[in-house]
Amino acid sequence: MLETQIPVQTVEKVIGLEVVDSTNNVAKELAEQGEAANTMVLACRQTSGRGRFERSFSAEEGGVYFTLILRPRVYPSRNQSFSIKAAQAVSEALNALFHIKTKIKEPNDVLAWEPNSRSWKKICGILIEASASETKTDWMLVGIGINVNNKIPASLKDSAVSLKQLLGQDIMKEVVLEEVLEHFWRRYAEWESSVC
Repeated sequence: MLETQIPVQTVEKVIGLEVVDSTNNVAKELAEQGEAANTMVLACRQTSGRGRFERSFSAEEGGVYFTLILRPRVYPSRNQSFSIKAAQAVSEALNALFHIKTKIKEPNDVLAWEPNSRSWKKICGILIEASASETKTDWMLVGIGINVNNKIPASLKDSAVSLKQLLGQDIMKEVVLEEVLEHFWRRYAEWESSVC
């Protein structure tokens, strides 16, 4: 039996910013102005990072924070289902690079096992936003924030962790981003081509 090859996409354009309120906010503005699919908004720091239900997300310098503008060819009711696929991509990338134990907390968080406290802590948050009619998705944003070298606020130390804390050394953010994107596009291709 022949194996079907699903075409995998890539980032077409990167908009790099030092500081933003939220990469999703910037990406939303761009998407509404007609920015092309597969554009990435990448920031060193977010002052008002946010998650689902407008929950705030700590995003100090040292983490990987980006939003991808996508224009998927899927029925709009399926857009939120991509959150799990994006979380799987991050989880797979971190396992491949660092062999750390991760698990997905549905629908949009990736947790890492911290041996010192013997507990699961948040290492990545994902936010999906979309603009769609009943039959067509105009745009979909996938915002991903990963704790890499950023300092975790004292108020979150019991629930969040960074790669630097887990591995005891600074990590090259570029390596993390590259690996995450590789897994991301594979998962996106699978999701966009699936019928359910």
